[in-house]
Amino acid sequence: MSELLERLRGRGWRLTSQRRVVAEVLDGEHVHLTADEVHARAARRLPEISRAGVYNTLGELVALGEVAELAAHGRAKRYDPNAHRPHHHLVCSGCGLIRDVHPTGDPLDGLPARERFGFAVSGVEVVYRGLCSSCTAEPSRA
Repeated sequence: MSELLERLRGRGWRLTSQRRVVAEVLDGEHVHLTADEVHARAARRLPEISRAGVYNTLGELVALGEVAELAAHGRAKRYDPNAHRPHHHLVCSGCGLIRDVHPTGDPLDGLPARERFGFAVSGVEVVYRGLCSSCTAEPSRA
């Protein structure tokens, strides 16, 4: 059983067939699917699943804090099931590929106390942008 499904069962969240298949589709590392991608994959497993059901389930998972919603400049929102593991994201500016990264150290170390303006900081979101190896590769020549 996936880690996400285990957490949801532990919370007593009612696992209907639609909710279960959405959670199964979101299982894994480096999973950052759009709602449409979740729907397409879920429909292969459960053909009767509705787009509205997928959107509603994703909304519930985000509200529960079990899935993080990521906005990538000018692209569709993506859903990250690794909301319980601290990590940052590496985003390709070309194709939109997103990878989880786990740098060492405390990201708050880079924010001096005078720059916190009295905030009691509870979290940090870091996004590294650049081009993935596919987007930087030279086109093959025939």
